[in-house]
Amino acid sequence: MAKKRERPINILEGVKVKIENQLISIEGKKGKLERHIPLSLKAQISEGKLLLTRRKDERMKVVELQGLFRTLISNMIQGVNEGYEKVLQVIGVGYRAKVEGQKLSLLLGFSHPKEVEIPKGLEVKVSAPNISIKGIDKELVGNFAASIRRIQPPDVYKGKGVRYQGEYIRHKVGKTAAATTTAA
Repeated sequence: MAKKRERPINILEGVKVKIENQLISIEGKKGKLERHIPLSLKAQISEGKLLLTRRKDERMKVVELQGLFRTLISNMIQGVNEGYEKVLQVIGVGYRAKVEGQKLSLLLGFSHPKEVEIPKGLEVKVSAPNISIKGIDKELVGNFAASIRRIQPPDVYKGKGVRYQGEYIRHKVGKTAAATTTAA
C-alpha cells in the first residue's frame, strides 16, 4: 500500500488522456476533466498506462504529492468513464427538498428555506426523502454533498437531519430515559 504511488494508472477503453506541459486533460464518454500537476511531478503515457514520476527531488512532500495526484488522476479517469453518485437522506417531520432551476431549496426546520446553488457539472434529483447528486468530478460531488449535510447534520437524539445513505447515527439516551434507568 505504501508504494501505491509508484504503480502506473490503467487508462480505460474509450478514455483519452492528453498531457501538455503540466496540464492533464482526460476525456471520456461522460465528459472532460482537466487538472494541473505540480512542477515536481512528471507524467508520461506508455502502453495504455499513465505513470507519474518525481523529478530528481526526493523530499517527503513530493512523495506525498505523487500519491495524492495518482489518486486524483485515477478518480478523474473513473469519473469520465462511469461517473460518481452520492445519495443523501432528508429525515424529519416537515423536512423537504426540491430543485428549482439551478438551486436546491431545503426546508429543514428553520424559519426560512435554505437555498443552495448547484455547481456546474452536477445533476441533482430529489425523490422524497432522497437527494441524488451525480457528476464526473468526485471531489465536486463529495464537497457539494458535504455542504448540504452541513446545513442540518443528523441529530444524535432523534436522528432527524440530512445524512448520507447508509450512514449510521449512534443515538444518545435522552434525559428522561436516562433518569428512569438509573433510578430503578
